[in-house]
Parts: sequence; C-alpha cells; structure tokens
Amino acid sequence: MSELDRVIHEPARLRLVALLSGVKEADFLWLLSESGLTKGNLSSHLAKLEQAGYVEVEKTFRGKIPLTLLRLTRSGRSAFAGYKRSLSALMGD
Repeated sequence: MSELDRVIHEPARLRLVALLSGVKEADFLWLLSESGLTKGNLSSHLAKLEQAGYVEVEKTFRGKIPLTLLRLTRSGRSAFAGYKRSLSALMGD
C-alpha cells in the first residue's frame, strides 16, 4: 500500500490542491476567498506546495495592480492523482 503524500495530506494544503485541480489557474484572492485561510496561512501553504514542485506561482500585473496567479504543475496534478489513489486503497475501495 502506498503512503499518503505528507505535503498534500495536510488539510489546508489538500483543500488548496483540490481547488487548483479544478481550474487552469487561479489568482491569490480567489484562493483566499474559497479556502477560508488567512493571507499569512495561504502564503505559507502555497510556499510549501511551490517548494515541493506542486504549484507554480506567477507574479504579474493587471494594469497597475499586482496579480499573483497560481496553477498546479504537471507534478502537482500527478501527485494529487496518486494521493487520491492511495487514499482510496487505504479505505479499501
């Protein structure tokens, strides 16, 4: 039986990866609203996901307003799929 990915298994990061898996990309404020996390917690969890190679962060501007875009990397999508398989196997499905 495969072990659960500890980076993804943390509840807040699991929520973020699940949210990002359903979209091509998302901006920081949308993730902030949808996740219910504080700005500091969201930034911290995104940094851990980025460090693991699961999330790509792009800082840009919309006009003169800073915009942070986030997307799951190919590795992140693969890790999330593996996580779901491992969880399913653990539950006996």
